[in-house]
Amino acid sequence: MIERFIHKKKVYAEVIRANVKSEITRFFSSPKSSFQFGFVAHKKGYSEAPHYHKKILRKINDLQQVLFVQKGKLEVVFYNKNKKLIKKIVIKKGDSINIIQGIHAIKMLENTQCVSVKQGPFISDKMDKVNV
Repeated sequence: MIERFIHKKKVYAEVIRANVKSEITRFFSSPKSSFQFGFVAHKKGYSEAPHYHKKILRKINDLQQVLFVQKGKLEVVFYNKNKKLIKKIVIKKGDSINIIQGIHAIKMLENTQCVSVKQGPFISDKMDKVNV
């Protein structure tokens, strides 16, 4: 149902293509993951009771990034710790990718617009990002 990029037994990314459909709410990420990635799907007429999410102190030491491509096409390029190319994943309109870990670069193959979602709080590019 989803594509997983696994390298040396570690999941680097999860991809949901635009043509993948689901009749039910389903998450693909491990329940232990600091970011949950999946579908919310219900039949017409479904109504969820009013609610809020409890504030619970969570310790998160990674930063994952989800890109939802609204228009255009991009390529996410993954590298090993020696900066050797290990995988290229093309993401196009309607696709989404959860970049879980690893050295990566994003290259726009067309004029592209994405919704990007990351865990917060944002500190700064200098503190959150390491160029290699």
